[in-house]
Amino acid sequence: MVKTALVCGAGGFIGGHLVKRLKTEGFWVRGVDLKFHEYCESEADDFVVGDLRDPSFVRSIVDRRFDEVYQLAADMGGAGYIFTGENDADVMHNSATINLNVLDAVTKRSIRRIFYSSSACMYPAHNQLDPDNPNCREDSAYPAAPDSEYGWEKLFSERLYLAYKRNYGIEPRIARFHNIFGPEGTWDGGKEKAPAAISRKVAAADDVDEIEIWGDGLQTRSFLYIDECVEGVIRLTRSDFEGPVNIGSDEMVTINGLVAMVADIAGKRIAIRHVPGPQGVRGRNSDNELIRRRLGWAPSQRLRAGLEPTYRWIEQQVRGNRKVAA
Repeated sequence: MVKTALVCGAGGFIGGHLVKRLKTEGFWVRGVDLKFHEYCESEADDFVVGDLRDPSFVRSIVDRRFDEVYQLAADMGGAGYIFTGENDADVMHNSATINLNVLDAVTKRSIRRIFYSSSACMYPAHNQLDPDNPNCREDSAYPAAPDSEYGWEKLFSERLYLAYKRNYGIEPRIARFHNIFGPEGTWDGGKEKAPAAISRKVAAADDVDEIEIWGDGLQTRSFLYIDECVEGVIRLTRSDFEGPVNIGSDEMVTINGLVAMVADIAGKRIAIRHVPGPQGVRGRNSDNELIRRRLGWAPSQRLRAGLEPTYRWIEQQVRGNRKVAA
């Protein structure tokens, strides 16, 4: 019998790649999102456009007992969207409403296994003040003190899934994503993450040019390539470990270092002009001890190996936009 999967957020970056992976494994896949994927044709067998904030719509798409359910739908974006404070109410209301609706619907269908994509943004800001030694161990989450309302909503929703486990018997699998990047992701418009934003700026720059970076560029992050993210999601969902667990790279880099790496891939000499702007915490890096211990696996690909195809893809988008503008 063909297995079935429901991917909420299938029109997004991670959801789109997850659908492709499930199709290679022979699943019948229903994808759901507010919109179709912006950069590729979805491979979902059934793609439904609709609003997961609407409980009646959610009930209509959860119309059977799917073998696997992946809940990635959320109101999110990069630092320019999350840390300005201008979108806090929408971020919290929209994402929390989606999770409430999806959990209610799967519970009423007696669906047990459901994956939920949380975020490293839920970790306490006070543990991420030192850019060289951030603490993002899973057990460091409490006392809670995220640096954004986005992080607070993710923490609430983690607890929501665990409450449904206790009271209704669902089997959640909760991952805390650390800065996922790769081709076919948002690369402009304000919601893009750092690797995409920097790749866009470098691609648009002349061979010897200057680009703007928010802050002093000494803030640190780790970035995980999309293929390893999807692998981690699949492994966690089918394991006997509920999480929460980090899914991220433990190769930490400064933002200045990230610029240098992208510039080298592009073969350009790029200078940096540091300007005021939202930055988030000073340091963040995935602690992968728990995922290694519980899943026998952890991401291992080097950052540059993922940046190379990502930069080439974004370079093509930038060139395409120039042609349209011309």
